[in-house]
Amino acid sequence: MSGVRSVEEVEALLTRSHYVGDREIATAIFLAIRLHRPLLVEGHAGVGKTEIAKTLATALNTQLIRLQCYEGLDVSTALYEWNYAKQILRIRMEEQSSQSASEKEALIFSEPYLMARPLLQALRHASASPVLLIDEIDRADEEFEAFLLEVLAEYQVTIPELGSIKAEHLPYVVLTSNRVRELSDALKRRCLYLWIDYPSFEKELAIIRTRLPETEEALAGQICRFMEALRETDLDKRPGVAETLDWGRALSELNGTKLTPEVVRSTLGCVVKSKRDIERVQGSLTELLERAVVE
Repeated sequence: MSGVRSVEEVEALLTRSHYVGDREIATAIFLAIRLHRPLLVEGHAGVGKTEIAKTLATALNTQLIRLQCYEGLDVSTALYEWNYAKQILRIRMEEQSSQSASEKEALIFSEPYLMARPLLQALRHASASPVLLIDEIDRADEEFEAFLLEVLAEYQVTIPELGSIKAEHLPYVVLTSNRVRELSDALKRRCLYLWIDYPSFEKELAIIRTRLPETEEALAGQICRFMEALRETDLDKRPGVAETLDWGRALSELNGTKLTPEVVRSTLGCVVKSKRDIERVQGSLTELLERAVVE
């Protein structure tokens, strides 16, 4: 059992890790640790979901193992593969051997030729429970999600050539989703749930102060007010905190001290990521700046 004893300890850890969270986030992390339940974190892209897993690994002083999901992700990529090149080389070396075919097969389908992928790495972690981050699970196919349910149910897999492998140290699991598709009720039932929304003005300002302390206070406030107004605009993709930080860094590199039409137009690619969105922002730039630049 982890030494984390209270939500307040998690809040302190978030602060030490330069993660600007809140009581709800700290409570979700605390319960994931104490109840040893998977934590499903949903929210808009770029709001800090992946950082939850990193913070949890820091809290437990353990390894973070990441599985990045995508359409077409299959079991072999996520669980294990055999090193075919190494197997073929060994077969050639054993061509003149007196071993039987079954003995040769047993040799090449053994531990030295097994390549563990993230799920198997998490199950076989030797020293302590790792944190397994299953990132953007909503991008994987429903078939893979069903397979994942089996793994998380027993924390055990079967490799035909080697037999069953069961975790000695159950991993702590964090799943993230941008809601590209709806996840199954079966998966949701197995998880604690946390929704992370776009930050308030005060929280986003605190994030800039924490992550970009070199940013002038007046400029930081203008950035946050601009982003707050921008997220109310009809865009194909509303920018998250990641874009806010990218923009803040870019403005610092340009020695910016104030948002002006020229500065915003020249750095708009840090914030919006499509031609249509850029045109829409440029069309309403005057109104956005009026909200952002408060004299």
